Amino acid sequence: QVQLVESGGGSVQSGGSLRLSCAVSGETYRAYCMAWFRQAPGKERELVGLWDNLGSTVYADSVKDRFIISQDNARNTLYLQMNSLKPEDTAMYYCASYRGWCGGRRSPSDFPSWGQGTQVTVSS
Repeated sequence: QVQLVESGGGSVQSGGSLRLSCAVSGETYRAYCMAWFRQAPGKERELVGLWDNLGSTVYADSVKDRFIISQDNARNTLYLQMNSLKPEDTAMYYCASYRGWCGGRRSPSDFPSWGQGTQVTVSS
């Protein structure tokens, strides 16, 4: 069973940047479909982006061209670089995984493993 630990959240002003990390233990992340989700107060958890173990990435329209998913094989860690942050990006951010190919998986219920989350707050 893989374990996921997020870090890197914080408070930033609109237009700023943050980089979130998802440290993976128990197995190499390359065996998994890795996803970033977020959940704002009173809203449903939504997909931010995912990294497929075939090497491709998918992003939500709301973050496309601003957020980038990358990975570090040596550290077995996935990153979410968030640029040009907006107040509407304020949310708890979660790393999630599914062992195998992403395919059409986009819903939180498609991912059995989750980290504890890291809070991102963007002020105007």
